[in-house]
Amino acid sequence: MSRAEATRLQAGRLAAGLTGEVAALMRRAASEVLLPRFRTLASGDAEEKSAGEVVTIADRECEAMLEQGLAAILPEASIVGEEAVHARPGLLDRLGDPLCWIVDPLDGTGYYAEGQEPFGIMIALASGGRTVGGWILDPLADRLCWAAAGAGCWIDGQPVRCERGAEVPPVIGLSPLLQRRPERLQAVRSRLEGHYRIVDIPRCAAAHYPAMLSGGPDLTLYERTLAWDHAPGALMIEEAGGRCARLDGSGYRVDDAKVGLLVATDQALWDGAAARLTDLPN
Repeated sequence: MSRAEATRLQAGRLAAGLTGEVAALMRRAASEVLLPRFRTLASGDAEEKSAGEVVTIADRECEAMLEQGLAAILPEASIVGEEAVHARPGLLDRLGDPLCWIVDPLDGTGYYAEGQEPFGIMIALASGGRTVGGWILDPLADRLCWAAAGAGCWIDGQPVRCERGAEVPPVIGLSPLLQRRPERLQAVRSRLEGHYRIVDIPRCAAAHYPAMLSGGPDLTLYERTLAWDHAPGALMIEEAGGRCARLDGSGYRVDDAKVGLLVATDQALWDGAAARLTDLPN
């Protein structure tokens, strides 16, 4: 075992040991901030922060509570939150720190702002740019998914493994963000049609990664791969026996700015889809 992998597994053990505290913090943020404001947002409580991106008062209040709590749980770790990065982009430089909390206080904000589901809270712990711990909470169902490097993946206290679905051909979900790039979307579809059943997925990674762990699509192709959207789920898929990697085969890192991420419930499925998407134009 390399020194880097030994360090990662050691950090994974640290993350696993923090699960109780992290879960309690997430549930407190859900019960005190997200759920009371769900379907009760007042005029002015939601605004567009960029094209197609909504932020609400709940996002900001939840992130503040989570950051304060995480700083108390592991003071030596940096903290990179989605809304903080919007205000201070330079925080992205901390993603490669020896220890770094990554926070998405409200994934699925667009649905939440409309009083719809799904939405969730996502937290990850990274070490040197690689995810070592990940937690996803569905506030409405009170369902907790978590994983740690070397410790497996768990949903509500039960270990889970990825399983290929029985459907033939396999089912692949495409990132909604591909709709913004029609030429790339057409290139993707032309390579997949006839070999897979292509389905739409929600714009909520906090819902979709757990779905893949529980009999959802066999594969998913994501476009944008921001750390707070993918760090927890990518680790969960890998720890559950699936494969989550860039189309060039490199593993997902929170500190790079690459586009595209192929997620599959097993290595063979990943290999087959990756071969069809090789040299996909950007």
